[in-house]
Formats: sequence, structure tokens, C-alpha cells
Amino acid sequence: MLSRQSRMRRGEEFEAAVKRGKRAGRPTLVVHFTLSGEEPPLVGFVVSKAVGGAVTRNKVKRRLRHLMRDRLHRLPRGSLLVVRANPPAASARFEHLAAELDLALDRLLRRRESSTGGQK
Repeated sequence: MLSRQSRMRRGEEFEAAVKRGKRAGRPTLVVHFTLSGEEPPLVGFVVSKAVGGAVTRNKVKRRLRHLMRDRLHRLPRGSLLVVRANPPAASARFEHLAAELDLALDRLLRRRESSTGGQK
């Protein structure tokens, strides 16, 4: 599970990542990313009722938290990352969800590196 210190909780953090950040979309999820300060990276999850009932939404959230735990080290300090699940995430296999998350993260981090001249 993703550690408690790494989870985004405040609405302002979600808003900053979604409104001011870059985004990368995949069929099963959309990832929003921005930098804000020098704190450890924070990750938030948005799983709406369009994904399914409460049991399905919680299952998707648990899967995404588990996947992000193994990828947290890739994020630079000060990162705010919001992972929003799309309806196909409910029926996606775990491996497919992992691959989609990796593709979205790779795209965002590559974009960030090219905009900062390769500096982290």
C-alpha cells in the first residue's frame, strides 16, 4: 500500500495538480502532474461513480495505490500527482493498468525533463 505520508489529502493540492499541471491520458486513466515546493512527492486518486459501484471503485483505488507505491521513487521532490481512473479501469487487468500507468508517467516525466533541459 502507498504510505500515508505520500497520499494527497487537501483539495488545494488536487486542484493545483489538475488545473496547473501537465496531463497524460490513456484509455483506462489520466495522470495530472505538477511540481510544488521541495516536499516529498504526493499522490492522489480520483475514482468517480462512472467507474462503478462502491466495491468496484475501492478495488480500483487499491490497485492504483499499490501500483504507485512501486513507482513513487521515480517522482522528483515536490511532485503533485493525481491519477484519475476512467470507466474502463474497472474491468482492466492489473498488468494492463500497470502498463497504462507506466506509459502515462513516462510521457509526463519525459516532457518535464525536456522542458527543464534534462535537470531533475
